[in-house]
Amino acid sequence: MEKQPLPTDDEKTDAGESEVNGYAGEESQQGSSSTRAGWNSKIEYFLAQVGFSVGLGNVWRFPYLCHQNGGGAFLLLYVLLMLLVGIPLFFLELAAGQAIRQGSIGVWKYISPRLAGIGYSSCVVCFFVALYYNVILAWSLFYLGNSFQHPLPWEQCPEHGNVTVKECEKSSPTSYFWYRKALDITDSIDETGSFNIYIVCCLLAAWTVVCLGMFKGIKSSVKVMYFSSIFPYVVLFCFLVRGLMLDGALEGISHMFYPKLEIWADVQVWRQAATQVFFALGLGFGSIIAYSSYNPKNNNCHRDAFTVSFINFLTSVLATLVVFAVLGFRAKNKVIEYFLGLIRGLFCTCVQCIIPKAHSSVCFQGVEGTGLAFIAFTEAMSLLPGSPFWSALFFLMLLNLGLSTMFGTMEGILAPLSDRFKTLANNKTKLTIFSCIVGFVIGLLFTQRCGNYFVTMFDDYSATLPLIIVVVFETFSVSWLYGADRFLDDIEAMLGWRPSVVYKYLWKYICLLAMLGLLLATTIRMFIARPTYMAWNQEKASEEYLEYPGWALAVLASLIVFAMMPVPVALIHALLQDRRNPRSRDTEIGQYSIVSTVDTPMTDMSELDHKNGVATSVS
Repeated sequence: MEKQPLPTDDEKTDAGESEVNGYAGEESQQGSSSTRAGWNSKIEYFLAQVGFSVGLGNVWRFPYLCHQNGGGAFLLLYVLLMLLVGIPLFFLELAAGQAIRQGSIGVWKYISPRLAGIGYSSCVVCFFVALYYNVILAWSLFYLGNSFQHPLPWEQCPEHGNVTVKECEKSSPTSYFWYRKALDITDSIDETGSFNIYIVCCLLAAWTVVCLGMFKGIKSSVKVMYFSSIFPYVVLFCFLVRGLMLDGALEGISHMFYPKLEIWADVQVWRQAATQVFFALGLGFGSIIAYSSYNPKNNNCHRDAFTVSFINFLTSVLATLVVFAVLGFRAKNKVIEYFLGLIRGLFCTCVQCIIPKAHSSVCFQGVEGTGLAFIAFTEAMSLLPGSPFWSALFFLMLLNLGLSTMFGTMEGILAPLSDRFKTLANNKTKLTIFSCIVGFVIGLLFTQRCGNYFVTMFDDYSATLPLIIVVVFETFSVSWLYGADRFLDDIEAMLGWRPSVVYKYLWKYICLLAMLGLLLATTIRMFIARPTYMAWNQEKASEEYLEYPGWALAVLASLIVFAMMPVPVALIHALLQDRRNPRSRDTEIGQYSIVSTVDTPMTDMSELDHKNGVATSVS
């Protein structure tokens, strides 16, 4: 039977049959369209979307990829993939959320009931990410607390009985503080060790902050975002100005922008660029859909897609400039120290002519992720005058970057569940508190001495493959099952103008084929070589790659399977339901509560709370 377009004003729904409407309460039973919380202003919405999409990866992943994959050439490749794949998919999620006014579960169940599991898979992945992401916030809190002392505890190696600790002497003060003081890490994932009480306390504090921020949904979280989404930009600009004044900064930045166009022939570079675009925009998490669902119907989501995407990209470039400038200064200091050591033994007058050649090899040697934030960048800041101030500023920035992303991740869990189940909608505060408690309890796994290895496992495998599969299903369901032309018709009815027909072909072919290619490349990469992780060898005082043991591979596989399980389960459930109770697509649409398409201004959430309170008391 022909699929129907998204409902308009004349297609009121019966809320009595709906479980997804968590905001309308009893009002919908009186015949009015459902009411949904909304942003108080467009600024709040932008802060939320930008805060979610701009995260820690912009600071510690993008600069590394830029350095490893051709500098300026990688930037061009990233922009190309962002225009052809990233922005169209981002626009698709924004439009779907805004049109249907539901979380990811409700949206994809409306688009195609047999693919309702897409939304549930998004929730599972969000939960996995929230578990380990908040541990990174706990680490940031730990370093922030240790920044208020002079000298900083990672500036010099500790001494026991006037003898320097060998593990620190063999490595560096920052590496020793990270692996031994902060993590007290074991030599492998097989050695569990005890809980790190300091990190446990920091994790509790991190989950408490998230819980308080999410206590009243977007009404409370957006107040925090006024600071958490803006403050990182202030810090980045401060670091950029200070970094440009450092000796060696210009060499670092010039190395960043030097283009190596030959990397375009490397398939792995395309895979890494596509993956970075994918995760930088936050596709597949359901958070984009959730935030967009609080917009009025006439909001220009097409312009939003371009604006947020380019803000995200420019933030990555800004962070890369800062990182290359500061680490360029660090690299030059290391090179000078090295050659001064040679000068003591050999009379040399040509140090400066050798430094530029050695500079690039020292600057970014294998530095990314936590290694960049908690070792390399931390070491560079310890060389600056007033190092405690810069250290506190940096880790406060990391904390705020992570908080904004955590709010979006939690919204990707809470909003779909509240929309889908009326009981949860009526107890959303309890749901929020319960989710944070469960997250903290399970998160204790990461506070063991081997916890960092589990963070690596979750970061590398719990989200990547499941999210790519989720976005493949999203693109397929909209462009082929629901119909790209029909979806564009709905957007035209919603915005008052029709987006370019180019989007039809991008969604149906370019984006879908690109995501399938990324899925294939990621899967092949996982199977051609046994997965490994970076471990710290205490005796050697150095990092080394180890293969995951058999039980860890089983855990790794179960994470992926568990995240994707809702998709086939929902499909089988829908097929069984169709056999038991055959019904048309028209009657299926009646299950969903879609708000009016009349052009309405942003809804003041305080007024909505008052209305909902009255409705609840009447019931």
